[in-house]
Amino acid sequence: MSEEPVWWALYTRHQHEKTVAEVLTAKGLEVFLPLYHSMRRWKDRRKIISLPLFPCYVFVRGGVNYRLPIITTPGVFMILSKGNHEAIIPEAEIEAIRSAVEDPLHVEPHPFLRCGERVRIRRGTLEGVEGILVRKKNTIRLILSVDMLALSVSVEIDAEDVEPVSAAQMESPVFRTTAEGYASAGW
Repeated sequence: MSEEPVWWALYTRHQHEKTVAEVLTAKGLEVFLPLYHSMRRWKDRRKIISLPLFPCYVFVRGGVNYRLPIITTPGVFMILSKGNHEAIIPEAEIEAIRSAVEDPLHVEPHPFLRCGERVRIRRGTLEGVEGILVRKKNTIRLILSVDMLALSVSVEIDAEDVEPVSAAQMESPVFRTTAEGYASAGW
């Protein structure tokens, strides 16, 4: 493992993601906890709450020298790994999710998708981001996946902002799309 900081995914206790993120930030680490807003209804009131897009996961940027401070944080069960090494989450996946949650677009969790044809956003704040295009009710949504976690999120987009990705560009994909998306977008 190199000394250069890379993105890792931490598996946390249920409903401890925000606390873990705060403690790791206080330790001086770069932390990414993507949240979405959800309306909850009770008998007497409604309230919008912030929930993690990836329940029980927090992303942190670290190198080998940050391993001990991370795993000794209360609420952290483990750093996801592949074999004997920490699993690295590609920078492109983190940046795509970060762009989606920082934009005022409607973002929410989605069942994991990763196969099919791909599309790319050609304008707006998500310009250059690739993903899976699907239709949900009367809206077009772009599905972004974190392959290591086998989890996805969906972002509401405008079908006019999407272009198909050519076969030559499919050699180094981070994200993929389904042919179903093309039909729903009117292609």
